[in-house]
Amino acid sequence: MSPTKWITAVNAKGIISKSGRYGGTFAHSDIALEFASWISAEFKLYIIKDYKRLKTDESSRFSLGWNLNREISKLNYRIHTDAIKENLLPPELTAYQISMTYASEADLLNVALFGITAKQWREENTKMKGNIRDYATLNQLLVLANMESYNAILIEQDKSQAERVQLLHQLARSQLKAIEEIGTSEIKKLEKK
Repeated sequence: MSPTKWITAVNAKGIISKSGRYGGTFAHSDIALEFASWISAEFKLYIIKDYKRLKTDESSRFSLGWNLNREISKLNYRIHTDAIKENLLPPELTAYQISMTYASEADLLNVALFGITAKQWREENTKMKGNIRDYATLNQLLVLANMESYNAILIEQDKSQAERVQLLHQLARSQLKAIEEIGTSEIKKLEKK
């Protein structure tokens, strides 16, 4: 009996079978571990140890950089949105106009850093889920956090959007260059701490 027929016959949960290119039978980790014990106790132990190692590597590699960036982004996002609210939003705007102003400022940062708006990115990457920032490198996310703070200052200085996009683009280029010159060795030192 094929895996697909078995899955259908017993209404199995936690296991799927796909045919064709990149196909295969995929199971929840608990089911896979039980399958490993059916083969042999030694094989199950090997699978468990390797699975734990992979999970530990994955969490240690991503957690520090991701959490640090997340906290910095939260702070800078608040600074950025407060500057927009206090300097760019007249009280008579509708909720739609307010949301468009925030979106326009987010796209200003996207254009300055990535050279493209969120909408353009979605149109060019229809098969990818999420948004442009979900696919940014750690270096780009760090620069983006700095750009949010700098844009807040520029807004308070009453700089036009055209001036701000040029200044933000210059900042992005210089900071990315500096980070690349430092290299990933310094970032790796942080991840080990």
